Parts: sequence; C-alpha cells; structure tokens
Amino acid sequence: MTAERLIGALVAAFAGLLALVRAKRSAAFDLAMTLRLQAWQQPWLAALMRVASWPGFPPQSRLIPPAIMALWWAGGRRKAAAFQLASWGGAALSTWIKGFMRRPRPIPPEVNVVVAPLGGSSFPSGHVLTYVAFYGFLGFLLSEHLEDGPLRNASVMTLTGLLAAVGPSRIQQGHHWTTDVVASYLLGLAYLLTLIQLYHAAQPRSLLERALGRRLPDR
Repeated sequence: MTAERLIGALVAAFAGLLALVRAKRSAAFDLAMTLRLQAWQQPWLAALMRVASWPGFPPQSRLIPPAIMALWWAGGRRKAAAFQLASWGGAALSTWIKGFMRRPRPIPPEVNVVVAPLGGSSFPSGHVLTYVAFYGFLGFLLSEHLEDGPLRNASVMTLTGLLAAVGPSRIQQGHHWTTDVVASYLLGLAYLLTLIQLYHAAQPRSLLERALGRRLPDR
C-alpha cells in the first residue's frame, strides 16, 4: 500500500469512527473498556499513566514544543524547525474537531476521574492527536538527523514508548473514552505521514520554500 492510500484509509477510518460516536452507538463499548482498564489497580501503572500524560497539560504543553523548535532553529536545522512547527498543528486540528463534536467527557461516579486542568469536548483526545503529530514527527527528525547509535536508538524508542502509553493513560485517568483515543491515533498518524511525505518532497523548488522565499537546508 502506498503512503497516499494508507493516509486515505486512516482518514476514512477516522471519519467512520466519528460518525459512530455522533450517532451515540459506542457508549456501552467505551464504558466497558474504561472500567476494564481502571480495574488494574497497580501503583506502577498509575505512575506510568501520570508520566505519559504530563507533557500534554499546561503549562508544559505550551512550553515544550516551542523549546524543541527553538533548538532545531538554533542548531541550524531551519527546515526541521519549520516542519516541527507544522507538526504542532495537530493541537489546533484537535481543538477544531472538539468544537464540532462537543462530546461530554467521562464523569464520576460512572468512572474514576483523576483531577486535572481539563475542559471542552472529549472527542478527539487532544493529548493523543498532539503527541502523535508533534512527538511522532520529532522522532522522525531525530532518526533522520542523528547518527546511528545508542543516542539515536534511545531517543526514538523513548518517543515511541510515549506515543504508545499516552492513549491508555487518557482512558485510565478517566479523561477520555476509548473511541476518543483510537480516533486520535488514526487522524494523528494520517497527519504525521502527510508531514513526512511533504518533508521528503521539500526540495529547492518546493511550495514550502517558495512560501518562505528561500531555500531550507536538508540537514
């Protein structure tokens, strides 16, 4: 399957899940999945879930991404910095869809909810969509720019683990339903793959460089 077809399939799957949620046909499944995950009362699991969710809450969610982009820019990686900024657009996409869906978040006593600075719609999960787009692209950039070795492997593996853990953390903490999380993984991955395609296609005569009015270094 080509990248374009995979992106199309991911978007189609997201649209199907969105329609299912809008029709309110996922409630029983969502509740069952949350109760099953929250039944695992292990201190180490709760700690892991807190750590995985932490970067997505303010103020750190508003400080970490600009800091990473600044590091790319300061290191002379102008192209990487520009695309890393574009990857942060996953947060804006999540906000836009939330405004359209307006799905209520899980509430006690139906499920346990960890106190956190939350608001707005439950669908999709802003944490997951933002993580997959931003930290997923960061992992891609690190794999492109770091030499093969322990640092590169550890960096990519850490980010991969973060992406894998953030979805379950949103359910275990009672902040999102399973369908919120799955939908965000689908759309976030489509967004990430699109950015990667554009990054590889950004040659001297690319649309991005025309918009910026100058060339961006590949490395």
